[in-house]
Amino acid sequence: MSATKIMRARFTLPLPPSINQQYASVGNRRVLSKASRQYHRAVERVVRQLRFNGTLSDELVDALRAGYIGLFIDFYFETPLRRDLDGGLKITQDALCQALGVNDNRVVDVHLVKRIDPLNPRIEVELEAIPEWQFDEEYSCALTMSKAITHL
Repeated sequence: MSATKIMRARFTLPLPPSINQQYASVGNRRVLSKASRQYHRAVERVVRQLRFNGTLSDELVDALRAGYIGLFIDFYFETPLRRDLDGGLKITQDALCQALGVNDNRVVDVHLVKRIDPLNPRIEVELEAIPEWQFDEEYSCALTMSKAITHL
């Protein structure tokens, strides 16, 4: 039996804007705010640098694109109660996956931790390529049956 090599990378990203700062209304539409667009650009710059210095190798990025993704994020906030833990997940996941050229529907495992660092707010990310992942047996059977019915 061959051992599957676990591929992962650890790195730091800036703290994303709070959920209340992530969207703006334009007419009847909700769009990314200026702060969110700036965050996406900041993540893209960090990812470019990580690719350049080898922290995010081509092999890892290829594995992320071909398989599935685990995200382990430690949020370091300035204070313990001002922000919700999960408020920064979606924007971070979207920005990171976009910068890597990966669809964020490939994320199948997420772990979040809230920490406090008033002098250095940030997020510490561990990105893991998961080569094989399956739905549970019950769901797989239901999905197969659903596809069969739609083809009748």
